Amino acid sequence: MSSSSPTRVFHRHLHHDLPVAVSGQGISITDSTGKSYLDASGGAAVSCLGHGHPDVIAAMHAQIDKLAYAHTSFFTTDVAEELADLLIRSAPEGMSHAYFVSGGSEAVEAALKMARQYFVEIGEPQRRHFIARRQSYHGNTLGALAVGGNAWRREQFKPLLINVAHVAPCYEYRDRHDEESSEQYGQRLVAELSETIEQLGPENVIAFVAETVGGATAGVLPPVPGYFRSVRELCDRHGILLILDEVMCGMGRTGSLHACEQEGVVPDLITIAKGLGGGYQPIGAVLAQARLVDTFRQGSGLFQHGHTYLGHAVACAAALAVQQVIQRDGLLEQVKARGSALHTLLQEAFAKHPHVGDIRGRGLFWGLEFVTDRATKQWFEPALKLHARIKKEAMGRGLMVYPMGGTVDGRCGDHVLLAPPFVASEAELTQIVERLRLSIDAAIRSGRST
Repeated sequence: MSSSSPTRVFHRHLHHDLPVAVSGQGISITDSTGKSYLDASGGAAVSCLGHGHPDVIAAMHAQIDKLAYAHTSFFTTDVAEELADLLIRSAPEGMSHAYFVSGGSEAVEAALKMARQYFVEIGEPQRRHFIARRQSYHGNTLGALAVGGNAWRREQFKPLLINVAHVAPCYEYRDRHDEESSEQYGQRLVAELSETIEQLGPENVIAFVAETVGGATAGVLPPVPGYFRSVRELCDRHGILLILDEVMCGMGRTGSLHACEQEGVVPDLITIAKGLGGGYQPIGAVLAQARLVDTFRQGSGLFQHGHTYLGHAVACAAALAVQQVIQRDGLLEQVKARGSALHTLLQEAFAKHPHVGDIRGRGLFWGLEFVTDRATKQWFEPALKLHARIKKEAMGRGLMVYPMGGTVDGRCGDHVLLAPPFVASEAELTQIVERLRLSIDAAIRSGRST
């Protein structure tokens, strides 16, 4: 908004004027001045089909003409049932039900409560601990924030958060020792998790919570080979649940519908959102293993949790249409092909860049981490706010990217995350990388001049 038109919206940043988005088509958003922006991050890795997809819009219109809203304590709807059927048909083995919510944070909150209530239902109410990872992000509601390891987001709310044990992330670029193989590094992380479980008492631990591929906080952290298989075995050994957060990395973003497919593991609960509805409506879900649902059914018969907009009919219609388009148009294969092309473009532009320390990702989910020196991996001074400078330069060039600081430890380090829509063409990916290169170089130059 311009200074001559004061906003009454409580924006998340109160010291910045925002352009006004007025339309979107394909992978672009246009503001009120007519300027167009390539959406190279899908907003926050949300817009998997881009903007203005006619099939999704038509499905939403058709649903709202019939029924917009019916509270789930009174009714189910055909569209919610159809969406759940579709999701479970393609879910990891043993998943039997989908619990619909309005977004990723709500999905994580619901999963935490499901896990806790499951142990109450089976007569193990002493289980009270969650274990998660540093430099993770699981959402901004209090439970999700507590399991998350985003230090900046957690800091001022610490007195309100439940105690959660945090172990090391799978951050190969910085944490693997030179003498270790990738597999050995992963086993060292699993050993730390095992030690933490023993310290808490295995009988007291509810679940281990992890992003299958780390997202916003550390800038796309793929797991090393064998890591999650060993985590799964460790959890099974102690009767601990495995909750995988695929809110950002799931629903096709990494080239398979669920990122955990590439790890050869099946979680007990999996959270999804962002790419589920592609931004056309707020929606998320928890996919649950049959044995958990059966325990609830045979016990209290009630999941003691809920929100007003669970299973919202228009949101379910939008998500159903998004998922049908992905299946019909073979977009998972396209993610693999376009992802390979994007990786090549990033390597050509940045593999020898003096200030790009790491290029990492899968499918159409990539992160660039910035350093002052590639040999030492030294980060830029946090006061420089390089990530914010890159965002400003990119917006000026008509490019949307997802930047963040605190990549290394919550305070130091900068990265940019890319998550373009699945429908992006190779020509559009080329434009994205070129504009990003110019933006990074300009941001570094401006930082040196201050």
